[in-house]
Formats: sequence, structure tokens, C-alpha cells
Amino acid sequence: MVPGTTTAVGPVLFKAACPDCRARVELSAGSLRLAIGASHRKTFYAFTCPECGVAVRKPAGERIVELLTVGGVRTLRLHSTF
Repeated sequence: MVPGTTTAVGPVLFKAACPDCRARVELSAGSLRLAIGASHRKTFYAFTCPECGVAVRKPAGERIVELLTVGGVRTLRLHSTF
């Protein structure tokens, strides 16, 4: 790649697995939601399985948060109440 040039990139797709029906699916950024909580235990991503329709929620570590954020997934910051 020549410095100062850009390349066209198509839509980003994320691979995920449904724990209910065990389907392996590819999801667009618009099909995923990322919730960042006060701790790693409260940080997760969620989607609806396109195969069986089940709502799926999975933990998201730092690397997953980074990939989803860069990939354009909508992010919700959760605040704890005291």
C-alpha cells in the first residue's frame, strides 16, 4: 500500500455462535449491541440469532470491545447506581 492512499473496505462482518441452536453466524455491526459496564463482569455484547431468534448475550473482554467498537457496533455505557 502506498502511504497516503486509502483502500475501499466493504461492510464488516463479525462471526458469532448461538449457544441455543449452535449455529455459527456472521453478523453486521448493526446486528450487534455492545454494553460496557463498570467492570469486566458487566461488559457484554448481544444479538438475536438469525437462525433461531433467541436473544444471545455474551461476555466481552478488552479485545472484543476494541474489535466491536472499531467495527462500528453501537455501544451503550452502563452506569452503576449507588
